[in-house]
Amino acid sequence: MDFETRIYPRIGGFGRYNRTVAFFSWIPNFAVALNLFSDVFYTLIPETYHCKPDPSLLPAAFLLSNLSKQEYLNFTIPWVEGSGLSHCELYKYPANYTNFTEKVPKEVVPCTRGWEYTHEAGLQTNYVTEWNLVCGNYWQIPTQHICFMIGWILGYILLGTLCDWLGRRQGLLLSVALSGLLGVAVCLSNSPVIFLLLRLSQGAMLAGAFLSSYISRLELCDPPHRLMVTMIGGFFAVAAELLLPGVAVMCRDWPVLQAVSTLPLLFLLSYWCCSSLFPESPRWLLATGQIPQARRSIQTFSTRNGVSLNEEIYPAENVLSEMDVAYCEDTPPQYHNILELRHTRVIWRNCLILGFTLFIGTGIQYCFTRNLHSFSPHFYFSYFLRVLTGALACVLLCLSVNRVGRRGMLLLSAIVTGLSSLLLLALTQYLRGGLVLVLSLLGLLASQALAMLSVFFASEVMPTVVRGGSLGLILSAGCVGMAASSLMELQNNAGYFLHHVVFASFAVLSVLCIMLLPESKRKPLPDLLKDGESLRRPPLFLSRADRDNLPLLRTRPAASEYNPDNYSRLVAATKKMLAKDTLPYKIALPPQPPLLSSNGIAHGGLENQALQEEDSS
Repeated sequence: MDFETRIYPRIGGFGRYNRTVAFFSWIPNFAVALNLFSDVFYTLIPETYHCKPDPSLLPAAFLLSNLSKQEYLNFTIPWVEGSGLSHCELYKYPANYTNFTEKVPKEVVPCTRGWEYTHEAGLQTNYVTEWNLVCGNYWQIPTQHICFMIGWILGYILLGTLCDWLGRRQGLLLSVALSGLLGVAVCLSNSPVIFLLLRLSQGAMLAGAFLSSYISRLELCDPPHRLMVTMIGGFFAVAAELLLPGVAVMCRDWPVLQAVSTLPLLFLLSYWCCSSLFPESPRWLLATGQIPQARRSIQTFSTRNGVSLNEEIYPAENVLSEMDVAYCEDTPPQYHNILELRHTRVIWRNCLILGFTLFIGTGIQYCFTRNLHSFSPHFYFSYFLRVLTGALACVLLCLSVNRVGRRGMLLLSAIVTGLSSLLLLALTQYLRGGLVLVLSLLGLLASQALAMLSVFFASEVMPTVVRGGSLGLILSAGCVGMAASSLMELQNNAGYFLHHVVFASFAVLSVLCIMLLPESKRKPLPDLLKDGESLRRPPLFLSRADRDNLPLLRTRPAASEYNPDNYSRLVAATKKMLAKDTLPYKIALPPQPPLLSSNGIAHGGLENQALQEEDSS
């Protein structure tokens, strides 16, 4: 039984209750983004730092009172041209040396008593300064980020599959409860290893919270509202990123920031007590064959949307009876998992292509943001530029995707991303600084749009019965792209040029792959695997005007008299068609003889009289 056309309109469509549930599904986006991007402040290395002076390395006859603080630092710490005081080294003097007027013989040794840091951005203490993860211990910072992304990958795959088995509501509640507990545990970390393991586990739970809320929000919308509702959820994430620097400045210490970031997750536990704030998806219940639960869910939605299923004046009166005819209440539920995708061809192809484009969109952003540091080394400059371009990408998608189509806008984003990357690779040394900045911002904007649209597109073409697991696979590919930047930092950016070349080549290759995707604009969400397999690639051009396959290259359709969006035009066109004398609007009938002749004798009687005269002759 088709949920989109036969059930959804009869229970109120995108009514007031659906809008209320959509609002409460946006709040997890804010909470998840707050915890995700706080990792930037936890692993932020101070712009300037140096070793703490060690008096034991100085001569015994050295008098500190004779020098100012800066002279004392210059006497104990080597000076490096272009970067100031050395980050990782100290001077060691002979213990019995007394003649300071001559050139002092000294040697360079690593830091012995820790480091002194400046606090110019965000927190005063974080993961780096708490355990001195600089110099020889610097490798632990990108390792922590990689492990955090591994947690997200595992969470997307495992909890996405769990959403297909237990449901969207149970997946969200489980993820929120565990992520809240792990967030509190992170505040109590007493070593970098414990911090790393707890953040890995919390990342897995945060991935489940984001995925379950994203899917549930999408399944409550009709085709005209799907894009707008999803993009508003993106604005909630952008708002969390914009507020995070101010929250970090007020918190000052990383355990306080972690506690504040965990509070929204604890607030989401209220969904457990009040099921009406985040109900189970009736579409998923019906697709998996849970008929009694689906009946109760449909009754709840219709009642809260102000639609009565029992009044005869409404066409929804037969929804429950039609469900009784179509399904048996004793039919066992049928659950699916992502392993069944290996038996499909179209679904698996779409999953690979959209995972590939998301991998490119997240991985290539590092190439553009790295160029921003050359214009201003200040942390907030690149941070806010990245956030603002993300907000602008959301706005552009809202304005263009419903007009151009999903496939066409995804293709345009991939083309702009690839061209910007190739131009930066080939012409950076010949371009002025302003042009490099413009190309970097344009590429960053296009890559963020490519990533966001890939996730939205994938959620529309994946079937409901495996939407959690398949979308989790695609999102995990995006996390691999985000972890690629940390791999470069782990090697001190030794492979940055190769990283840029590979992702630029992938962006060009994705242009060919996108043409194989179907178009989901104005289409209902597929519920079963056979529905997902029926999503075929539309034509390159619009071949026939009566088909609703949005072409990749937009063509101007022929003028038509039929316009269902305008009632007055519909009436005028109908009257005009009925007034036409040509087929097929008006069929001319052969003339019929009158039933009575002019003298009052029936026509049939005249025929009988003529036959009798012939017989007598």
